[in-house]
Amino acid sequence: MPKITLIGAGSHVFARRLITDVLTWPSLQDATITLMDINPEKLEVMAALGHKMVRQVGTGARIEATTDLQTALDGADYVAVAIRVGDSMNHVAIPYKYGVIHSIGDTMGPGGVFYFLKNAPAIIEIARTMERVCPDALMLNYTNPMVMLSWAVAELSSVRYVGLCHSVQGTARQLAEYIGAPFEEVSYWAAGINHMAWFLEYRWKGQDAYPLIWKAMENPEIYERDIVKWEILKHFGAFVSESSIHNAEYMPYFRRTSELIRRYTSPKMWGVVSEDLHPLARWQRVQERRRKRDEEERELAYSDMPVPMERSHEYFAYILNALETNEPFLFNGNVPNKGLITNLPEGSVVEVPIVANGTGLHPCHVGELPPALAALNRTNLNVQELAVRGFVEGNREYIYQAVQLDPLTASVLPLPDIRKMVDEMFEADKEYITI
Repeated sequence: MPKITLIGAGSHVFARRLITDVLTWPSLQDATITLMDINPEKLEVMAALGHKMVRQVGTGARIEATTDLQTALDGADYVAVAIRVGDSMNHVAIPYKYGVIHSIGDTMGPGGVFYFLKNAPAIIEIARTMERVCPDALMLNYTNPMVMLSWAVAELSSVRYVGLCHSVQGTARQLAEYIGAPFEEVSYWAAGINHMAWFLEYRWKGQDAYPLIWKAMENPEIYERDIVKWEILKHFGAFVSESSIHNAEYMPYFRRTSELIRRYTSPKMWGVVSEDLHPLARWQRVQERRRKRDEEERELAYSDMPVPMERSHEYFAYILNALETNEPFLFNGNVPNKGLITNLPEGSVVEVPIVANGTGLHPCHVGELPPALAALNRTNLNVQELAVRGFVEGNREYIYQAVQLDPLTASVLPLPDIRKMVDEMFEADKEYITI
């Protein structure tokens, strides 16, 4: 039976979800699940919860827990990574002071670049430890910023790797809801880059469903749930993955001014809690949400309350089942662009359909994207490439240039102010940054 290691087992999103998914697949129910986190208190709670879940399901799975990375990885077959180094306050608050108002700040822009610089050393340490103690294992990474971290792993290690996200399948389900179709009756073909993958085809019972998608946009209730993505569809011709609130910060059109933010934001959109845009208020909400989640996990772990065991739509366990059983599974993942999307840079990281089966992972050839869609992807890849080069080569000048090329930042700030902002961000998180 495989050894499955979860790095970042104290995660507020992924750990319990992935354990549940593993335990609901017959091919994985007798696996050894090794939990690793640098926070011993969170690790203890998740280990107790894992043992309870195993007892509840009644399988032969084993739960292990350790704070030591090498012990966790030794002999692993599959390694899930969902970590966060430090907190995210500085890389959102400092840009806000300069007028760059992030909605999330973990993927693009100054926030995304510095989130990468903080997370990358830990991700590379994991990859290099895998090279020593489990060289044949597959790393399945959930940590953002996905493109930059995936690119760095490809540049600096030889591990088998795929980057995973839930934005493509989540958006596919949302589109089915918008057009009134049962999700099991739709099929789709999506490709691009992480958080900006394009639904090149979307079908219901084998028929092109894009006319129904365009029609759904005319419904004000539906439009207000995804304003930014509907506007992207209207002006560029394709529906894009990830949430509207997140997509808004990858482009210069939606968050340049307070008036634009109000115009393209609705309380009906996912992730919109209130009109308070100040990062301190957002940070306090996040902290309170995490505190409540910790309380819920602890109560669930140590009470008699049964643990909900509904399988999620995360790709992780589906992929592992395909590799273990040779039952094919098609998913979207992040891998180096080796001729997969021909009008995006060779060697960049793209999100494409991938077939998993008993022989491994097989990324699918997509060919050319429509020119405008590829152009939008390239505006993000320009930033991501320079950030990765800056980290790999230890060259801070590339970091300045990456932020200078960010579409939203460039629409708000002159070049001298961008450099001043980046200086301040380097200083604020210097304990985590290695270049």
